[in-house]
Amino acid sequence: MALHVAGTYLAISFGMRTALLIANGTTSGTAGGIAGIYLVGLVYDLTALAWALLPFNLLAAFWPAGRRGRTGFAVSACLLGLAGLGLLGFTSVSEWLFWEEFQSRFNFIAVDYLIYTREVVGNINQSYPMAAIWTGLGIATAALAAILLPRIWRAARQPAPRVRYRALVLGCHVLLLAGLALGIDETPHDGMPPLDRELASNGHYAFVRAFRNNDLEYERFYATLPDDEVRAIVTGKPAETGRPTTIPDRKAFYVHPAPAAGTPVYKNVVMVMIESLGADYVEALGGRPGLTPFLSGPMTEQSLVFDEFYATGLRTVRGLEAVTLSIPPTPGRAVPTRKRNRGLPSLGGVFKDNGYDAYYFYGGLSYFDNMADFFGGNGYKVFDRTDIDDHDIHGETIWGVSDEDLYNFTLRELDARHGTTSKPFFAHLMTTSNHRPYDYPAGRIDIPPKTDRAGAVKYSDWAIGRFIEQARTRPWFKDTLFVILADHTSGGRGRIDLPPQNYRIPMWIYAPGFVTPGRIGSVASQIDVGPTILALLGIPLGTTSFFGQDILTAAPRYRRAFFASYLTVGYMQNGLVAELTPNQGISVRGAQTAENIQLFRDDAKEIVREAIAWYQTASRQIEIMAKSAAEIAVPAE
Repeated sequence: MALHVAGTYLAISFGMRTALLIANGTTSGTAGGIAGIYLVGLVYDLTALAWALLPFNLLAAFWPAGRRGRTGFAVSACLLGLAGLGLLGFTSVSEWLFWEEFQSRFNFIAVDYLIYTREVVGNINQSYPMAAIWTGLGIATAALAAILLPRIWRAARQPAPRVRYRALVLGCHVLLLAGLALGIDETPHDGMPPLDRELASNGHYAFVRAFRNNDLEYERFYATLPDDEVRAIVTGKPAETGRPTTIPDRKAFYVHPAPAAGTPVYKNVVMVMIESLGADYVEALGGRPGLTPFLSGPMTEQSLVFDEFYATGLRTVRGLEAVTLSIPPTPGRAVPTRKRNRGLPSLGGVFKDNGYDAYYFYGGLSYFDNMADFFGGNGYKVFDRTDIDDHDIHGETIWGVSDEDLYNFTLRELDARHGTTSKPFFAHLMTTSNHRPYDYPAGRIDIPPKTDRAGAVKYSDWAIGRFIEQARTRPWFKDTLFVILADHTSGGRGRIDLPPQNYRIPMWIYAPGFVTPGRIGSVASQIDVGPTILALLGIPLGTTSFFGQDILTAAPRYRRAFFASYLTVGYMQNGLVAELTPNQGISVRGAQTAENIQLFRDDAKEIVREAIAWYQTASRQIEIMAKSAAEIAVPAE
């Protein structure tokens, strides 16, 4: 019985790996590289199979001796096999769709998506011909069942082995699983190129591993430096002999070395984060022509444009984390989705401390990615889909209302608040239209809805252009600074874990008569957004623990970018990218060429020290903030 189940599982895993390899190719493209993918893949398939066989082994432990009992046992075994086939078919389809979106086997994103089944299932239903897919899956499952179940039935009807033998087999199986749990991990595919590593993985194994390792303690799993050295690097000052490096009762391990602010100018601030708008779709940044006529035309001509600006991650929650908290992307889950995510030093909090009202506008349901709890608990008043009247909606997907509807709602709310209070406002908007299924109201642009991402990008550009034109007619426009940027790109992995081009996004700062248009070519990160806005307005940072810097005045050592993908974190500076992985893994690559750089080179050693120091400090800072958050948490509004 076990042999039939094992053969079916390995055949399906082999077929999935082959299909992905044919569709995507490999990084190496050599016969040796392909052989390595299948050999390492077999190791992971056998590891997953060992767990998949456990229910059958447990059932076999109670194999009855009598003929009547064996019939019941055979029925149970066939039902278990049928359930296994159904689950295997479902996960195979899910894995293919997940790969299309993220170019990866199941990872922590898949684990997080278990929480948001409404959005995920709805997105799949709106994006793919699910009736045809389910029909095909049903036919394939039935065909496999017709082949497998008779074999399971005949095997289960055989006389039962001795109890002692079955107990021995089960005991050995449990010992094998314990050994696999302790000994496999990432070792088999260490050193493989990212694409090959993903192809060699097993989706079921990867999912369970991501579930277990969704949060990692940085100082336990990653390369570290002595505290004295870390403090010297992040402060830019030599370590002081005899000075304690940690003070137990301090709220912050790191304090932002901000220069004195000028005379404050309390302008309103409207910050729009556009879903998945990578630089590769923005013509003004060398991207695809014709998709961003407003952003690449009038907005670029009238704004401060940032040519080398980088997102910290590949998901919206990472962008929100970076812009709101001004922290690098530490391994595992982003701070907004962690349990202790309230009462943190935030951009909205700084604005509130300076007399502003802070708002967060989201076109979907703000329980997604814990947005309501995170923003509401850190000084913002949250508006989401539940606040928008159905009569005001022109288009909607499972992710949220169309961009134009979010902008219309925001304008109404800002108009109302401007008329009833003398306080300036800080409004942070998060759009959803540039997301699969790429649906938006018809007739707005020359590309029909639900075509592809190009259409969604062009619609997003049309909607933001309309929003700015409508804002011009408002009495508060002349006293408002607009910031437009993306949350992340639509790219995933490339030849390396952290290809910089897959993190490059646009940013515009627009305030006629206040901000001089121009182009900024220095490397900058999403964590720099808050400090840059505050510096433009002359609003002091105080003793905040923001890690970002004012891009316009930052010293050369701060012209760097942070980015992460799952458990790999990276630091880019001076044309090099340092990558840090669990088990103290370190590598350095050329930012443009992706070539491996020898770690003994002086420039490589320096960027590794910088990367370790900043991530070690950020991880410790987040721990300190989380511990103190319960004491100073801001009530949700």
